[in-house]
Amino acid sequence: MQLPIELSHPCYHDEDVARIQLESIRWPDGTYCPICGSFDTVKPLGGKAMGPGWYWCTPCRRKFTVRVGSIFERSHIPTYKWLLGFRLMAGSKKGFSAHQLHRTLNVDYKTAWFMEHRIRECMDCTGGGPLGGEDKFVEADETYVGGRAKNRAYKTPRPKMAVFSLVERGGKARSFHVANVTAEMLRPLIVTTVSRQSHFRTDESGVYWRTGEEFKSHRTVNHSADEYARGDAHTNTVEGYFSIFKRGIYGVYHHVSETHLHRYLAEFDFRYSNRSALGVNDLERATRAIQGATGKRLLYRPPYETATTAHS
Repeated sequence: MQLPIELSHPCYHDEDVARIQLESIRWPDGTYCPICGSFDTVKPLGGKAMGPGWYWCTPCRRKFTVRVGSIFERSHIPTYKWLLGFRLMAGSKKGFSAHQLHRTLNVDYKTAWFMEHRIRECMDCTGGGPLGGEDKFVEADETYVGGRAKNRAYKTPRPKMAVFSLVERGGKARSFHVANVTAEMLRPLIVTTVSRQSHFRTDESGVYWRTGEEFKSHRTVNHSADEYARGDAHTNTVEGYFSIFKRGIYGVYHHVSETHLHRYLAEFDFRYSNRSALGVNDLERATRAIQGATGKRLLYRPPYETATTAHS
């Protein structure tokens, strides 16, 4: 597969250049020990035995590379393939399937699938600050994924999964997979994610009525009466987000299991919250995703399961 010109950079094809690039992203202020956090006592290890990119920390007497303490740790996948994977997923508006990644990177399909889930973990931005604020508008709405079987050879219905999203106009998005669309289920998500100083905008659903009273203002539109905008009262922004999300799910990924739905939501939230309209280009978006790799590990099996299997 021939890659675009901007993806011909050596960091996507050369391991040493990729390592240096990853070091500049993960260690912008200089090399530090990911084990004890020391800066001044870290020095590079020389010699051909270790190879390039190894460092030694004097206080904790441990050697490490830039991969340690991140999703890259103990991975057998070359660094340049990891960087290219991040770049492709960050730059694809509707997603990049594991089959596409498997063909592009020349890795096994299972490897590509697992890489994508690790990258989605890095894109998780649920820990950021609240949406909205003074004089800002936040829209809320819900949609459903799956549940239809009329176009499939075997008509076994898939479970219908509810997705709830909060989108700040001109800002970021946060989405959640919820068991039920009820006021009791949604209120904790809304009040912990959105600033109370925001203007809250929803449709006419009764699940938002009482919660909306906790915000600076709450206006609704009546979709059942073909009303889609009344002044600043509309949910067009969140519905636009849903259109991108569903085009990706049905057009690129085709099927998403309930187990991993929250990771796909994190992926679409991340790209939307770091989109070009906010001044973030594809390269910067990929860089931000890589910066989210610190302190995260996603194993094939939980450690206790691996240990149990080994002793059985």
